[in-house]
Amino acid sequence: MEKYDPKSIEHKWQQRWRESGIYEVKDAAEGKENHMLLTEFPYPSGNLHIGHWYAFAVPDILARFLRLRGKNVMYPMGFDAFGLPAENAAIKHGLNPRAWTEKNIAHMTEQFATMGASIDWSRQVSTIDPDYYKWTQWIFLKMFEKGLAYRKEVTVNWCPSCKTVLANEQVTNEGRCERCETEVVQKNLEQWLYKITDYADRLIDDIENLDWPESTKLAQKNWIGRSEGATIKFEIKISNSDGISNFQFPISKQSPNDQISKNYFEVFTTRLDTIFGCTYCVVAPEHPIFENRELRIENREEVEKYISDAKKKTNLERTELQKDKTGVELKGIKAVNPFTNEEVPVFVADYVLATYGTGAVMAVPAHDERDWEFAKKYKLPIKPVVLPRSGSKEVVFDDGESVNPEEIKKILDNGAFTGDGRLINSDDYSGMNSQKAREEMAKWLEENKLGKKEKKYRLHDWVISRQRYWGVPIPVVHCEKCGVVPVPEKDLPIELPDLKDFLPAGDGKSPLAKAEVWVNVKCPQCGGDAKRETDTMDTFVDSSWYFIRYADPKNENKFADEAKMKKWLPVPMYIGGAEHNTMHLLYSRFFTKVLFDLGLVNFSEPFTGRRNHGIILGPDNQKMSKSRGNVVDPDAEVKKYGADSVRMYLAFMGPYDQNASWQMQGVTGTRRFLEKVYNLSEKLKAKSEKPLLKNNNLENLLHKTIKKVTEDIENFRFNTAISAMMILVNEMEKEENIPIASFKLLITILSPFAPHVAEELW
Repeated sequence: MEKYDPKSIEHKWQQRWRESGIYEVKDAAEGKENHMLLTEFPYPSGNLHIGHWYAFAVPDILARFLRLRGKNVMYPMGFDAFGLPAENAAIKHGLNPRAWTEKNIAHMTEQFATMGASIDWSRQVSTIDPDYYKWTQWIFLKMFEKGLAYRKEVTVNWCPSCKTVLANEQVTNEGRCERCETEVVQKNLEQWLYKITDYADRLIDDIENLDWPESTKLAQKNWIGRSEGATIKFEIKISNSDGISNFQFPISKQSPNDQISKNYFEVFTTRLDTIFGCTYCVVAPEHPIFENRELRIENREEVEKYISDAKKKTNLERTELQKDKTGVELKGIKAVNPFTNEEVPVFVADYVLATYGTGAVMAVPAHDERDWEFAKKYKLPIKPVVLPRSGSKEVVFDDGESVNPEEIKKILDNGAFTGDGRLINSDDYSGMNSQKAREEMAKWLEENKLGKKEKKYRLHDWVISRQRYWGVPIPVVHCEKCGVVPVPEKDLPIELPDLKDFLPAGDGKSPLAKAEVWVNVKCPQCGGDAKRETDTMDTFVDSSWYFIRYADPKNENKFADEAKMKKWLPVPMYIGGAEHNTMHLLYSRFFTKVLFDLGLVNFSEPFTGRRNHGIILGPDNQKMSKSRGNVVDPDAEVKKYGADSVRMYLAFMGPYDQNASWQMQGVTGTRRFLEKVYNLSEKLKAKSEKPLLKNNNLENLLHKTIKKVTEDIENFRFNTAISAMMILVNEMEKEENIPIASFKLLITILSPFAPHVAEELW
């Protein structure tokens, strides 16, 4: 027999698969259940790196396995092709973003063939195709009709150098623009938003029944950040040289939750049971209290400087990266605790965000670590009001329990007690457990119209505006007479015009503002002069519904046919990176729920199953980077070892959901294994179809291996499935002769992992 030559074998079978169209799946196959196996579609960067192979070649094992189990499997592919990276690359190289992107798509499509993945290319989608983004715009119009798409002035990340808004992902942990490394500032701009907050409860509650990793579910819940607590009114008093007097807040569109405050501000807390321990209050730098010039803050200059500095920081810097909490007291005013009538100082501090709760908090340093640190720094009182059960007789509860004074000292000296317990120093509520106290206190607030039970969310509405060129145009026009007017559906798609100069226009304006012929149009409503919206959509919008289009990618009249969607959706298994645990998955779920509510799809969750894959690290166990010189080129590895060897090594490196480092000896090992399998064919008995091996132990091992490989693939344990096959092949090598039937079984279980050599041996 000839020596194993992966180059000739793999080229031969890739060409045959392509010519036969064997992986172009039909919407129905007799006796077979449909199954869409979905992987997150890639950004067309220009070259497939080893991470792409990990993302697409390893799941192909599952796709091939499911076909062997009798499923009608769709394994589709597309390109998430709009966005800032393409635009930046085009600016750098003096190219048009479309030309750069389409060239990359063509090159990557050719590279995918070398992977041996069973992709159905007949269903390819690309977000830059007008036939695709026509429906992205159409969905926007449906959102607009339902009041889920709206325009509002919001605080955004602004890069002074790039002159554009940046998504949170485009800001480094140091608060700099990832492209030019300029320090990012916070800026107020009119932006388009999707009202994802309307779906906050459903996005949390509906996740429970999904077959998703618990870490992904938890990440989504934390991102939404639902808190159940109470909103409380704190009266404000002026206490300065003119004496004490009440004042009134102005009506403010910047006021959190659009509340109209008079002589109080509201705080939200999940720990109402600790209110007797409130020793100061804190407001966010963006709080509407600072719009009132009648509020005579004695140190206003100091306060305004602090606010100005805070606006230069990102929310991440303010809340997580800033270890040392800072703030400035608003001298001349006090807040009044409604339960005690005590006046407490008010601070402005940037660790409080206007986008969460009410933009103001009651600080209880004895029972909150952040407040405790702040109180220690500024020498503010720390008053314990909730303690765990103890045996001391210093304070006796109604049921005979007591408080140990050492516990109080521990809180004052070493940190906050943040758990539930029994109340002390809380008037009539002393002795109650935390849960009961919260309920009783909430009743008192509502009876006295000083507050109420409420839910708050960390999630805020999704800002979809981008002041960049390379994105989907937002399908509205601005008319002086009619205001914002949606483009008629018959005029879709609003195509992105060609621009020679697509650098940001500055001052919050998009490059599209330069396309005067494209911008100046007639109002669809009154026929008068109007201007197109020049912002483009966030690329997360493009990727929030692409999986639906795979069911019907060439439909010119609908975003997808209802009957075809029912055949393929929802997606039973979606595989991707853990970095998309929050935004991409959350946005896709939001889109699906909106389409469900509109009666356009018959499912309310897009992906019933989800698995995350890890990251391939360099041989030095560090993240791959050109600067480190540790990047692995899959094309070079395929040329050296063959695609089957690379595929198998990626699957063999370790558990699929964990990170692993690339080691040359590993891929050498899988190549040697495939050579062993190839050489086993020399031991075949001529014309022998007898299923049993002479060695009964080996026969038993063969069938145990079939069972194990089956179960391991089903559970994404690809590495242990390969280990089992390696053990089997080692034992088979010891035999003089191998029945053809036994060899066929070996080839069958090997074929999802190494399809080229398996086809050749078959």
